[in-house]
Amino acid sequence: MSYRIGLVGKPSVGKSTFFNAATMNDVPEGAYPFTTIDPTVGEAYVRVDCAAPEFDETCTPSVGVCREGTRFVPVKLVDVAGLVPGAHEGRGLGNQFLTDLNETDVLIHVVDFSGKTDIEGEATEGHDPRDDIDFLEEELDAWYLDVLEKGLEKFETRYHGADAAIEEELADQMSAFGIDKDRMKRVILAEGLELDPETWDETDRIELAREIRKRTKPMVIAANKMDTPEAQANWAEITTDPDYDHLSFVPTSAHAEKALKNADDAGVVDYTPGDDAFEVVGDVSGEQKAGLDQIGEFVDEYDGTGVQGALEAAVFDVLGCIAVFPGSANGSKDEKGVFRDCFILPEGSTTEDFAYHIHSDIGEGLLHGTDCRSGRQVGTDNELSHRDVIELVSTKQAAP
Repeated sequence: MSYRIGLVGKPSVGKSTFFNAATMNDVPEGAYPFTTIDPTVGEAYVRVDCAAPEFDETCTPSVGVCREGTRFVPVKLVDVAGLVPGAHEGRGLGNQFLTDLNETDVLIHVVDFSGKTDIEGEATEGHDPRDDIDFLEEELDAWYLDVLEKGLEKFETRYHGADAAIEEELADQMSAFGIDKDRMKRVILAEGLELDPETWDETDRIELAREIRKRTKPMVIAANKMDTPEAQANWAEITTDPDYDHLSFVPTSAHAEKALKNADDAGVVDYTPGDDAFEVVGDVSGEQKAGLDQIGEFVDEYDGTGVQGALEAAVFDVLGCIAVFPGSANGSKDEKGVFRDCFILPEGSTTEDFAYHIHSDIGEGLLHGTDCRSGRQVGTDNELSHRDVIELVSTKQAAP
């Protein structure tokens, strides 16, 4: 199972360019609403330092690629259409937008930090990117609040005067957001609320809905068009604004990333996605050289174009995921190949979780794991770390 990153943004901010740069898919790009009408799913990649060199091996990836010791592990990138003010009320693509959004694990919100597109995506000057950040969060908060209110209404109707657990009713109502009763209870108590909705006022309900949204639909801001002076000025102001401390920001130029990948494919430059430098290896015109020089200054200043960085911030920083390699007792290979697989798992995953992730049969018969670096046996409840290499010892094999 690949993690699904939802890519959102108003028209004309470079969302489709970001998607194309990350996946090199041919998705229409244009400065008008709903350039992407249906959600487009592509394969993007996050980087992991390959474990193979530590075992004097050369990996043979079953999916993705490995370039000079950097493993590119696939994730799903979903280009979600329909972000306009009022989406939660049905405006634009409305409910379809929210449904598509909810089928993702984490969001990357592409924002035009140059301020040259207004809230509707029309060309302008001096627009404050904070308005774009705010309106997406407000749309999502309103959506969550609508669902929360329905849960409260059901609770009052069914259990008025009875001894019932509000966290169970709300978790059932909001289960589509991936929250269970235990997590719901923790959120309610973390907000300083009693487990009695009769003691909540309107502000309490709004803040609770917002906190549930922040925990179940985390977000990275891809500050796009950062190769412009206007965007750089906005970056300095917005990223120091304490109102946005809850968000992760990545300076981005989707245009630069796509240009570099196209040039690499054409043999003009040698570029590995995510690197903070590239080498010109082919013949270029004076105009092309000037353009590449400008891109070079940007990636040097910001440690890359930001496209790869935004994907990895979403998966590893915001979601807290880890990458784990299956291995054998000598750490190098399984029956299918040399370091053939690398899996992205949730933070806190155990040896048993890893086994079930690979196949239910392996999980059901799991005896223990072996840390292939140390040779130490680890229990089924052992919590895994990023880049662990684990052999799974099971009484069962995966079904063919």
